[in-house]
Amino acid sequence: MLLEGLHIPLTTPFHPDGRLNPRKLAANVLRYSRTPAAGLIVLGPSGEPTLLSDDETREVLRAAAEATAPEKVLIAGIVRDSVSATLDLANLAAKLDYDAVLIGKPGVLASFGIDRPQPETWMHEVLTYFQTIADRSPIPIILLSARDRALPVDPVVELASHPNIIALLDVQPHNVRSEAFDQIRTRTGTIKHTVTVTHMFAAVTARMQKAVTAGTLVSAASLTGTESAVAVSPAASVRTRTKTVGFQIVAGDTEGMLKGLRAGAVGIAPAFAACAPQACFEVFAAWKDNDQSLAEEKQSRLGESAHFAEEILGPGGLKVGCDLNGYFGGLPRLPHLPPTGEQRAELEQLMKPLRS
Repeated sequence: MLLEGLHIPLTTPFHPDGRLNPRKLAANVLRYSRTPAAGLIVLGPSGEPTLLSDDETREVLRAAAEATAPEKVLIAGIVRDSVSATLDLANLAAKLDYDAVLIGKPGVLASFGIDRPQPETWMHEVLTYFQTIADRSPIPIILLSARDRALPVDPVVELASHPNIIALLDVQPHNVRSEAFDQIRTRTGTIKHTVTVTHMFAAVTARMQKAVTAGTLVSAASLTGTESAVAVSPAASVRTRTKTVGFQIVAGDTEGMLKGLRAGAVGIAPAFAACAPQACFEVFAAWKDNDQSLAEEKQSRLGESAHFAEEILGPGGLKVGCDLNGYFGGLPRLPHLPPTGEQRAELEQLMKPLRS
């Protein structure tokens, strides 16, 4: 799966009483599908995934998949502490036509402690977790390295050799990973994957391929006045070709998007893209066009508002940012707290240049 471009990490909407709100999630997804983003990430780190029950997780994955435009790459965050539970969600994601699953270190292996085994044993457990899932997952795996569950370079390089592990999404602060991307690129340089793309070299998703194979079901009533459904060929079949890519890196830190792209990332997935997808895409577009001064200008426009929303306010800040730009944000789920009125006003002022 080709991961070039902007991938929007979705927030997870809730009702005021804390219940999941799948209708608002679907509404957000429909609107995100009209942006120039290459794909969507469901239940990534900024989607409050650890606060959902297993049933809620399945409901979110299903609602997002049903609302996403076929041409958008769809990635499911599915990390669980056990291999079997993670594989259950990988199988569900495959049935829902997701293109890849996003997996980070499980909570039981997230960090060292006084009750932890020796480092060699701990690292073997981490590698076994990912490799076992990769052996059995029906769709490709993207490794997640987050600030609280960071993956060092060495295990990333070792895991990259697995044919079903295709990429790394790194959402750590860019000043922490300033040299890591270059090391990973250098040490995984011989790894190659063949991906299917359109004639314009955009990703071909599972839902696009399914539509082309099966045809599109439309209501016969609109054609003949009957009540049955008929299968008709798509208006224009997708012309495809193949492209060879290496082990792909996606930069997930908003303030470090441009730095990550320059260090070898092929795509970006900043949490702030849920609030301002167009502004985030413009950084990638300017970099892609090799207009470095414009890319720097676009990156700097995001800096203060993104930092305030993500780093100071957290999940509640991202949701306020969504509200300010016409998406449904709502309240975070407890124990996360919403911003104060003063904080909301400050974020609104910072985001004025980014309103769309």
